Amino acid sequence: MFRLPDFDYHNKTVFLRVDLNSPVRNGKIISDARFKAVLPTLLYLLEHDAKVVIATHQSKPYNEDYITTEQHAEILSSLISREVEYVEDIFGRYAREKINSLKPGDAVILENLRFAAEEIKQKPIEECERTHFVRKLAPLLDYVVNDAFAAAHRSQPSLVGFARIKPMIMGFLMEKEVRALTKAYESTEKPKVYVLGGAKVGDSLRVAENVLKQEKADLILTGGLVGHIFTLAKGYNLGAANIEFLERKGLLKFVDLAEELLDEFYPYIRTPVDFAIDYRGERLEVDLLSDEKWLFDKYPILDVGSRTVEKYSQILNQAKIIVANGPMGVFEIEEFALGTIGVFKAIGESEAFSIVGGGHSIASIYKYSIQGITHISTGGGAMLAFFAGEKLPVLEAFRISYERFKDKAKIESVVH
Repeated sequence: MFRLPDFDYHNKTVFLRVDLNSPVRNGKIISDARFKAVLPTLLYLLEHDAKVVIATHQSKPYNEDYITTEQHAEILSSLISREVEYVEDIFGRYAREKINSLKPGDAVILENLRFAAEEIKQKPIEECERTHFVRKLAPLLDYVVNDAFAAAHRSQPSLVGFARIKPMIMGFLMEKEVRALTKAYESTEKPKVYVLGGAKVGDSLRVAENVLKQEKADLILTGGLVGHIFTLAKGYNLGAANIEFLERKGLLKFVDLAEELLDEFYPYIRTPVDFAIDYRGERLEVDLLSDEKWLFDKYPILDVGSRTVEKYSQILNQAKIIVANGPMGVFEIEEFALGTIGVFKAIGESEAFSIVGGGHSIASIYKYSIQGITHISTGGGAMLAFFAGEKLPVLEAFRISYERFKDKAKIESVVH
């Protein structure tokens, strides 16, 4: 795959695809974590006199956080102490005129890419090439730099559509992510422990199935809604209130697969031994085998309990490789963040090479100032797809682009 130092960017127009999709509260972006993650790539291009066209998506249509990229421009401008102009267009005449007027060292950010209908659906690379988006912008560009690892599991025009038309280059963040995840996945060090929590149950089950079958994991610890499904699959009753919640979320359909995995890989999948419920506004921990488990019928489970954290921490302390995705519970509520904090602190305190990913995981790490984790991945779905053994469309596009333009790169490296 092409790396940033492979080309000379002086006076070249570069399309920089990033993922600045960020949490929003009351119409305001409340985290600049993803902005800071792409700064090394952006600054490298600007310092090498590129004309940079930044592109990102933000949320999905009809969501509350589906906003323009005007705030994204303001945040980037503040972080790099130079103007990043907001362009209220994507590939129309106004956007193309702005791109054509750029000078070396200038940067603009296009409008939210998902304001364009073509960017909503996933299509094969051939169809992405034929979109208006790609056909309108390609003639204006010299290079495409992709630093959007968090979207690497998607096949959309801005992500893969230019790969056979222009050299597609890995940004520094993309390269860092791929190296870290590959190291964790391919490492032969043992024990290798996966911690699967959060609400992406289907994705997490695919990860569990792949890493256990491929002998890439020695043990899997579960929490969050993933832990709920595996607990049900073990035959425990989580009570009417919690089962009804899982049914409303459409997650009960995964119980059968979880049961199959437990049958095949017992005892390598561990589940919580106690849970914390919201009992009349207060945290109350209930052991799965206690006489108080009837409380699950009326009160929602919002976290794993202290005994689970203690057991998981002992395992994590002995691990050599740790991969974690998703929180243990509803960490946004302070009383129910104890499980997530405890497990993530144990990861940070271990001597293992550790990776933690997922939007909620990242948010909890920063919120509670958890230190010591080797690599914090910006990708949630992309990271899960990677460890599930699935081909990521963006990584495939890098390979395709390299094969098509590697001779051009050789010539440029000589001149450079």
